[in-house]
Amino acid sequence: MHLRKRVLVTGGAGFLGSHLCKRLLDEGYDVLCLDNFFTGTKDNVLELLDNPHFELMRHDVTFPLYVEVDEIYNLACPASPIHYQHDPVQTTKTSVHGAINMLGLAKRTGAKIFQASTSEVYGDPEVHPQTEDYWGHVNPNGIRSCYDEGKRCAETLFFDYHRQHKLRIKVARIFNTYGPNMHPNDGRVVSNFIMQALQNQPITIYGDGSQSRSFCYVDDLIEAFVRLMNSPDDFTGPVNTGNPNEFTIKELAEKVIELTGSKSELIYEPLPSDDPTQRQPDITLAREKLGWEPKVQLEEGLKKTIPYFASLLG
Repeated sequence: MHLRKRVLVTGGAGFLGSHLCKRLLDEGYDVLCLDNFFTGTKDNVLELLDNPHFELMRHDVTFPLYVEVDEIYNLACPASPIHYQHDPVQTTKTSVHGAINMLGLAKRTGAKIFQASTSEVYGDPEVHPQTEDYWGHVNPNGIRSCYDEGKRCAETLFFDYHRQHKLRIKVARIFNTYGPNMHPNDGRVVSNFIMQALQNQPITIYGDGSQSRSFCYVDDLIEAFVRLMNSPDDFTGPVNTGNPNEFTIKELAEKVIELTGSKSELIYEPLPSDDPTQRQPDITLAREKLGWEPKVQLEEGLKKTIPYFASLLG
């Protein structure tokens, strides 16, 4: 009898979680998908529900969980400013209590555990591009702090459990990622621009559009997750995962208009507070330790993403 590895994915009905669940099922794992459906949706995992090796469970990670698993991917947390600022206290709880509960589960079951951390741990960076040894420049009491500091504290907990309890941990710092299953109203730049362009609405650019972002297609990111989880135990991370190719927000808007054949015009609004002016991962460590780098370039990724949003509009 072949014993399948049992994997728990928290936030499994979210954007990244749903892609990860599908990938893990394709690789022959038993997958327990956990979500409280604050930002995740059953629609993201509908095609998986018939798979006998997939289980969907409604649960909030701020409460303890008692299950038997071999690996844990902890992705649970609203990840866009609109969602994490809606209930900032709950956002911090999700990061911190969620980490404590999942680490406790890993300790009890002996599971290996992965933390979906974020480039936001670097805050508004004073070094560019960001390497993993940069400690960051974060406002501890701004409107984004619930997310930034929650994720920083979660990293602290992971490394303390690793040192104190010898837990096998993996920490990935995720930079901007896009693709099908993104929440259409999450206020993120890729989903915003595509939704506006498909409806021929004006495309809103904050500031003058010269601020830059690097965009990683979701399949590339999930590949990094799986490689990190399967890497030797002595490599814990944190490791940057993202696409180092940088684009200005204005370039992204123009590319989306071109690919959708939209009649949208660009309009400019003031820049929100604590919004980083540039974000670019240094992925030297991921290349060296995981043999990983993104393969899908922006135009190709957008071509795979636009039809998903078009289908939502019907």
